[in-house]
Amino acid sequence: MSDDVDVLRFSAFAATPEGGNPAGVVLDASELTDADMQRIARDVGFSETAFLVSRTDAENVTRYRARYWSPVAEVPFCGHATVATAVALAERDGAGDVVFDTNAGPVSLRSRVEDGAVTVSFTSVEPQVRELDPAVLDRLLALLGVTRSDLDASFPPREAFAGNWHPVIVIADRELFDQFRFSPVEVAALMREQDWLGTVTVLHAASATDFDARNLFPVGRITEDPATGSAAASTGAYLRDLGHGESTIRIHQGAHVRRPSLITVTIPPSGGVEVSGGATRLR
Repeated sequence: MSDDVDVLRFSAFAATPEGGNPAGVVLDASELTDADMQRIARDVGFSETAFLVSRTDAENVTRYRARYWSPVAEVPFCGHATVATAVALAERDGAGDVVFDTNAGPVSLRSRVEDGAVTVSFTSVEPQVRELDPAVLDRLLALLGVTRSDLDASFPPREAFAGNWHPVIVIADRELFDQFRFSPVEVAALMREQDWLGTVTVLHAASATDFDARNLFPVGRITEDPATGSAAASTGAYLRDLGHGESTIRIHQGAHVRRPSLITVTIPPSGGVEVSGGATRLR
């Protein structure tokens, strides 16, 4: 049954025609088994592929059961694949509001057409922020070749959740942010040990509203993610926890892997964090 599945391919959050993060999208996965979805995600080869396995319409709300698979495992939530899937639905059915029921919880989405292109905003599940264990932090920094003195004192390290748990660290010096290197195997081992199913989020504060991001993802086939919607939402939760709420920020990502991306994050005073962007179909 899985051999004739229609797999769409999109690039989400692109800042340039060559940018963004590719995602696979299967709009009808109702007859696929877990093994089918894992195989398709592996064959597609992108960091994640999204599968809509069912649809319900009640009380004027359309809901889809959404699942996300990397080439090696299922993940609770994937922001860029969510945006890509919502764009695919808007192109097929028209723009509007839907809800994705994910393994991390319900995610509300709103799609709209602006200048002929579809833009999507999703509101994350209820975020959480917690302290990052000092011993784990030291191990992570050592793997990146940085020290605590290299961190921005205005942004202490934390772990943040808005669908996946992400460690968040902010490097003060832009040159060090650009140049740090890491061992994918060792970072991946630490991520598995700590149950970090998303990315390791490394930021540099370019201004009060603009952040440069590198999201390390060596547990997948790639080592660094071009655009990470779940990490963007987690970053919004992290900033709100530090007292930077009720604002809109822009996250610039992907330059280090030659796929420039731009993600807009709106941080409300409470509740889920809103992440906005678009997606274009890959030919």
